[in-house]
Amino acid sequence: MPDWISHGIEHYKKQLPKNYNFTITALESQNRKSISAENTKNLEEKLILDAASGSSLLIAFDELGKQQSSKELSKSIEKWQLEGESVAMIIGGADGLSSELKQKCNLIWSLSNLTLTHSMARLLLVEQLYRGHSLMTNHPYHRS
Repeated sequence: MPDWISHGIEHYKKQLPKNYNFTITALESQNRKSISAENTKNLEEKLILDAASGSSLLIAFDELGKQQSSKELSKSIEKWQLEGESVAMIIGGADGLSSELKQKCNLIWSLSNLTLTHSMARLLLVEQLYRGHSLMTNHPYHRS
């Protein structure tokens, strides 16, 4: 991951309250040359589900998912906090997510109609979490 992406992610993570207590788990990329894209997605599915095993709510990001506004995301964050949800937000590998994994997720969202690199998607997601928090706390970061 480029340094500027890592710095951006850390910048937003530091500004979030300590009780957000989130981690980014990057899984090892699977060797795409020796197996089919479908088999790669199936291997990644197991790794992803293992990594998210303690979560009560799974959200997959997929280009065909529902797009959320920043305000909608803020309302979701507030609801998750009130309900004590442990949320896993899942960004798939280079070949995307298996259809079986998407079926196991509670929600399927899209970050953009554009195709994003995985590192850009991570940065965008962390920034949106911060933006959602700033909306909840009436912080001037988000302007309507």
